[in-house]
Order: sequence, then C-alpha cells, then structure tokens
Amino acid sequence: MLLIAGLFALFLIIGLPVAFALALAAFPVFVLTGTMPPTVAIQKMVTATQSFPLLAVPFFIFAGNLMNSTGITERLIRFARLLTGWLAGGLGQVSIVLSLMMGGISGSAVADASMEARLLGPSMIAKGGYSKAATAAVLAFGSIITATIPPSIGLILFGFINEVSIGRLFLAGVIPGILLTLVLMLTAWFVAKRNGYAPDLAAPPSFGELWASFKESTWALAFPIILIVGFRFGFFTATEAGAFLVFYALFVGFFIYRELTFEKLYEAIKGSVTDLGMVMLLIMMAAVLGYAVTIEQGPQQIASLVTSLTEEPILILILVLLLLLISGMFLEGAANILLVTPIVLPVLVHAGFDPIHMGILIVTLINIGGLTPPVGVIMFTVCGILDVKTGAFARASLPYFLAMLVFLAVLVAFPALSLLLPGQLM
Repeated sequence: MLLIAGLFALFLIIGLPVAFALALAAFPVFVLTGTMPPTVAIQKMVTATQSFPLLAVPFFIFAGNLMNSTGITERLIRFARLLTGWLAGGLGQVSIVLSLMMGGISGSAVADASMEARLLGPSMIAKGGYSKAATAAVLAFGSIITATIPPSIGLILFGFINEVSIGRLFLAGVIPGILLTLVLMLTAWFVAKRNGYAPDLAAPPSFGELWASFKESTWALAFPIILIVGFRFGFFTATEAGAFLVFYALFVGFFIYRELTFEKLYEAIKGSVTDLGMVMLLIMMAAVLGYAVTIEQGPQQIASLVTSLTEEPILILILVLLLLLISGMFLEGAANILLVTPIVLPVLVHAGFDPIHMGILIVTLINIGGLTPPVGVIMFTVCGILDVKTGAFARASLPYFLAMLVFLAVLVAFPALSLLLPGQLM
C-alpha cells in the first residue's frame, strides 16, 4: 500500500498525467509481486466501462454542451440578471444564481466556471467594478453549486463507484444546492458592500419584465423539475434521464428556439467526445489502481489507522473530510471521487453515517479542493481565462472559503438537509 501511494505521488510530482499515474502506480501489484496476473488489469479496465448507470455520464456531458449551443444559456443569463442584478454585488449575484440554474442542466463545475468566466467575467470587470481576482473568486466558488445539485457528474461518478443510488443522490443535492446558493449570495452581498461593487441594474425589474424573461427561460428551468418528478414516480433512472435531456435539448434547439444548427451540433459532439475521453480514461485507470489497493488491503489499513486515532464518529468524519480536502488539492475531482471515496466511504458508513448524506458532503468538499493549489482545476480554468495570478485569487477567495466552511458545518450538523427529499420521494 505504501509503495502504491509513493509511486502515485512521485508520478504526480514529475508531471505525469493523472490517468497514467493511476495505472503505473498499480504496476508492482500486477507485475512485480506475482499476486495477480497482468491480464487482470486489462479486464478491470474493460469491465469498468461496462455499466448501465455509467451511461449517464456521456448523456449529461453531451446535453450540457448542447445547452450552450441552443440559446438556453443566454436566456438564463437574462433571467438571472433581472432576478438579482439590482442587488449589491450586481453581476456577482447574477453569476451565483446562473450557476444554480445551469447546475440543473450541465452538471459540471469546470464547464460552468469556464462558461461564466467567458460570458460574465469581462462585464463584471468593466461594468461591475470587480477586480479580476474578485471576479475569478465569485465565479469559481459559484461553480461549486453546479457540482452539488442534480444532475451533477460528480454525484453520478460517486454513485457508480460506491454502488449508491444515483437517483437518491440527485434528490439529496437539491436542498443543499439551494442553501449553498443563498450562502454564497449573502457572502457576495457583504463583499460588495465592503468594496463598493455597484448593482448591475439601477432598480428592481417590473413584474412584466420578469414574467417575460421567465417565459423565455421556461424550457431550461423546467428540466430540473421534470428530473425530480421523473425520479419520484419512477418514469426514468439517472441514465434514462440523461438520454431524455439530450433529446430535450435537441428538440428545444431545433424546434423551439431554432438556434441550433448542424455546425453547432458538430461542435457540441466534438467537445463532448473530448470531455468524455478524459473522464472514461480516468475511470478505466482508477479501476486498475482501485483493485490493486483492494488487493493490498488499503481500505482496511485506512480504517485501522483512523480508528486507532479515535472512535468518535464526528472526529472520524472530520479526519476523513480533511483527508479529502488535502487530496482535492492534488487530484482532479473525478479522479479523487473514483480513487479515494471507495477507500474512505466504508469507514464513514461503519461509523454510522448515511452514504447518501456523505455523498453530498464529499462531492462538495472535493470540488472545493478544485479551488486550491497546486492542482486546482477550477481555479486554474478561471484564472487562465481572466489572467489572474493564483496568489491574488487566494486572497479574494477568503470570504467565500469561510462561507463554504460554514455551509459544510451546517450540512454535517443537519443531515436532514440531504436526506429529507430522498426519504420522502424515493
């Protein structure tokens, strides 16, 4: 186990891509020790992709790319601007609400952060009075909402790798996602008041303006509701929901808004194949390393280590969450979910915690790790687009990071926030 961990750390330090670092770290178990024949590694790569629930990933990735090509994103921006643009913080508030709306469609924090940095970032800097670092901070932390609410790609991967109901995870993320939106909006309000960021709108919109924008956005806003109703009454599984969303996006793009062209469709397919290739390679390689870790009794060793330090459930949870936050600093979110959560989730379940509740908590925390150096995919995505140095980003992020800690503490203290909807509806 120590050899595997050491090799994996070494490969990351020398700059090897994460997927290849995962596979090569498992090399000794299959080749040098003679514990398992090398052909088992190939079998594990193949079988990792042979999963019906995993089909949800390409469907939701494709649907998210389609949404950006159909005019839905622009309509949601207009609606979010009318809803919150008149508040202190202006476009910062708009970006947070937009993340909530887009989260119900795309499911990818990195995609949301990238999209908003390109569409809203320049306006926040030029018109809203935000510095580049402050803009990057609010956009990056707002994207965590997308990773929390359905149809989050992170929740799909968590459910797949840990054999937890994806439908229940989706429902569990609704209330925490809305709560996180409110927490970040309140934080943005305080930051705006302190720094004098101007509202984007001089006054609240009239009811007529708001209603007209709402009607324009109805096709986009309806899907999360369809998703919840579909799970509640058993109309579809998470995978079938993804397939439905692809059809839904194509229908809206071609026949309702009529903004989706075959050229845009080709670009959406090309972008989806690129995104999916990265995710599937991680899944295949993580399956190999995960099997090697299991052979070497990694989960049992971690459990023994944690329980040797304390047997108090809340302290065990804090230790595991700290481990996940640290690993999130060095591993991309999908790799972290696929590699680390199968090791730590059994420890938490044994300590008496619900796997659904832990899923929401863990996926949120892992994405927070994506906002921190040295790897921080979300951080580097936003900072790269807006030309922000990581030090400036870290300073501007402090209020939002503290707000996230408060949110996580509330989520730990009140499991019902995650478990209410799954308990009532499924």
